[in-house]
Amino acid sequence: MNPIHKPYLIDLHRRRWSGLWLWLAVVAAFFLAEGLLGWSLLEGPIWLTVLLVLFVAHLMHAHLLAFHEAVHRILCPNRFLNEFVGTAVGTLSFTPFSAFRALHHTHHHHLATERDEELWPFVVPGTPRWQRRLAALFELTLGIVYTPCLCYRFFLRRGSPIRGRTRRRVWLETGLILVWTALVVTAALTGLGRFLLILYVIPGILAGDMHSLRKYIEHMGLAGSTPLGSTRSVVPEGPLGRLVTSSMFNISYHGIHHRYAMIPQERLPELAGWLAPTQADELPTYRHYAGAFRDMVRSLADPRIGAQWLRPTSADVEKVLQ
Repeated sequence: MNPIHKPYLIDLHRRRWSGLWLWLAVVAAFFLAEGLLGWSLLEGPIWLTVLLVLFVAHLMHAHLLAFHEAVHRILCPNRFLNEFVGTAVGTLSFTPFSAFRALHHTHHHHLATERDEELWPFVVPGTPRWQRRLAALFELTLGIVYTPCLCYRFFLRRGSPIRGRTRRRVWLETGLILVWTALVVTAALTGLGRFLLILYVIPGILAGDMHSLRKYIEHMGLAGSTPLGSTRSVVPEGPLGRLVTSSMFNISYHGIHHRYAMIPQERLPELAGWLAPTQADELPTYRHYAGAFRDMVRSLADPRIGAQWLRPTSADVEKVLQ
């Protein structure tokens, strides 16, 4: 990695408004796409409806990445707006914002270790392979359900680190989620079910699956000893690749994000040189997600994450002693 000058590092961490402006652009594109999708559902050809559903799903996924920026408190400099956006997106995606923030904290502080509860159960040696395969199937097909379940598992388990004021806030956010769920169900029962299915439910399921797939591309099957050894990063080539990555809040520069989690998304592309591997277990960057996906997908036969899987277990020691 290139030497870091302290003034430059301080400037990199300065919060900016660009994240909020990007999110507002995503919001505008989302409502425009939803309007076109509604028209297409009534008047347009089926192929246009399918394309618009996929585009809306991408924009919903972008909302989840704005949610991620808000979790890190770097979506914008204003704390109230940061928390408002995070809570709003979390409510609409059935995920309690404060619970996910606490869960994500374990991911950054204990990356790819047994204490990384966002990557549970894939970081826990001894977890039967069939259970890990079942969890992967659930997450990759119903990520919109799996992620809230992961949050509530973390929140409700014995010894949860979510306490006091944060715990009360999670209950309040749960109340908002229940109100939103009730509104969705009521709308479906009043004759809007077809529109809800096409405009919200199907794109939402696809967006949740995009989130899960991206998460797997970033970490599944890796067992490195450093942030760059436990992440896959994509440095896009060409204007289209850069545009798509920008719409995803530059999350593809994932190794940098794990080295410096509080650097706002707009500065990550200028740090691509920091992703050059310096140790044997660190990965080079990929030019596109397809290449990273090909490397990840092989690991789904035995889904696991972390160097702890390489350590001998007590059963292995017993076999040697025998």
